[in-house]
Amino acid sequence: MPHRSILAAALALASLPLALSAQSSSSHLDTVLEQMNKASGEFRSAQAQMNCQYYERVVRDTTNQTGAVYFLHKGGAIQMGLVIDGPDGKPQKVVEYKDGLLELFDPGVNQITVLHAGSNQTQEERYITLGFGGSGSDLAKSWKIQDLGPETLREGTKQVQTEKLDLTSKDPDEKNFTHITIWVDPTRALSLRQIFFLSNDDRRTCNYSEIKFNSRIDMKPFEIRKNSHTTIVNH
Repeated sequence: MPHRSILAAALALASLPLALSAQSSSSHLDTVLEQMNKASGEFRSAQAQMNCQYYERVVRDTTNQTGAVYFLHKGGAIQMGLVIDGPDGKPQKVVEYKDGLLELFDPGVNQITVLHAGSNQTQEERYITLGFGGSGSDLAKSWKIQDLGPETLREGTKQVQTEKLDLTSKDPDEKNFTHITIWVDPTRALSLRQIFFLSNDDRRTCNYSEIKFNSRIDMKPFEIRKNSHTTIVNH
């Protein structure tokens, strides 16, 4: 689940104002990352409705997906669940990440694909916590960050002040994404919007709403319901 960077700087006449602007921007980013550090320490859980658009450049077509997602931090461990709705309103895909295992359940064919993070667990979790409970320090460790400034987004009836950050992976082996842009509320370490820019010029935009923060999560909608006929494929 992830992306990468853009934007170049223009240079010209006013070198002093540009330098002051860069200092100011850097100072503001430091403040945002510190806010995320504090919020990350207080983050226990989040649950949200999800609305995503997947744009395929080759066919110039956009596919819409809806669903729900949760994130749970407990004793240093990270757990995540995701449900993608089918056209009939029933789950089309169910995803669970727990104890370094990612399970993808396809009810249509009654199959679970299990991916073992193994030695890549820390690397995989940098995407899972991207704007959902991750600290500013961890963000800066894994990503080159360009601060695109504050932006107000609507969350239900509320206006939420977010910071728009453009992220480029520091991992030289990252081939899936060119960059990721997130709109994060640093006071809660929560993303309200994410855009993943894929290396094939496709992109995936996700908006999060009806966010329940640090409250009890209803796990029932996220259950992977296997039976004696479920096929399990390990990778």
